[in-house]
Amino acid sequence: MTVRKALRQAEPVRYSRILALGAERGTATVTNDDVAGPIDSSDEWIRQRTGIVTRRRATADVDVIDLAEAAARRALDAAGLTGADVDVVILSTITWFHQTPAGAAVLADRLGATPAAAYDVSAACAGYSYGIAQADALVRSGAARHVLVVGAEKLSDFVDPTDRTISFLLGDGAGAAVVGPSDTPGIGPTVWGSDGSRAQAIRQTHPWSDLRGDPDAGFATMRQDGQTVFKWASFQMAPIAAKAMADAGVEPEDIQAFVPHQANMRIIDQMIKQLRLPESVVVARDIADTGNTSAASIPLAAHRLLAEGQVSSGDLALQIGFGAGLVYAAQVVVLP
Repeated sequence: MTVRKALRQAEPVRYSRILALGAERGTATVTNDDVAGPIDSSDEWIRQRTGIVTRRRATADVDVIDLAEAAARRALDAAGLTGADVDVVILSTITWFHQTPAGAAVLADRLGATPAAAYDVSAACAGYSYGIAQADALVRSGAARHVLVVGAEKLSDFVDPTDRTISFLLGDGAGAAVVGPSDTPGIGPTVWGSDGSRAQAIRQTHPWSDLRGDPDAGFATMRQDGQTVFKWASFQMAPIAAKAMADAGVEPEDIQAFVPHQANMRIIDQMIKQLRLPESVVVARDIADTGNTSAASIPLAAHRLLAEGQVSSGDLALQIGFGAGLVYAAQVVVLP
């Protein structure tokens, strides 16, 4: 008779939380007047349609990993950790130019996190929330103790200045979070999903493979069907955010901050109405002078609220990311 040894599994921990945040924005301030000419628009039109006054963009000598590294180092410093303490690096981005290797592996090496597991998440504007969901699961399962989640984008690399659908919205930046074990609940259940039937609502102009057959096809840039995206985000994302609160066992009155993806000020306002958030809830509006930074927008906005003293460590924040895919993810978190 064969005697088999019992399989050993990782020891789970009960709770996880965000331990610290870090942020890095592009250093160039781009005004509405700077982008209005090529799209035959105006400062007034852009403000009314989007709420954006300026957007932050990185200079030519800065790439998306540079932005990610700066934000990650600040988050690690705030957590009192170094790269050597990180077990997993998750980089949420759609603007890393290389199909392979993963940008996360390059980032981990720069941070001294080797041999941490490292991988990229391609979920656009929901990417950071996807990363938080995975970090929460990794920590609570015992598969990792500290997980670094970075949402980083250099969207200006994929802008066609003459495009009226999305180019004038986009900015560059990175936000990072360190997730680790906690004695109390710090990350609520994630409500996430996708609707691939409308995947073309936010897209690039053509696949890279087109360049094989037509070298004159040109560099692919981003486009969106504005009305489709506006209606989807404005009216279908509020119920997702409401479910995230319900699954976390909290009411709108329990929330101190609402941190939605910074896509459009009108979308944010519409979501507030549907969620019936009380006036006491602080609403992140980082889009006004940072622009839409896709996967970076939620951590950048949350970090700003904390840095400006609009919210405090220990406050409850409802965050929701939504965008290209069409994908979404929402969760309630305790702010670090």
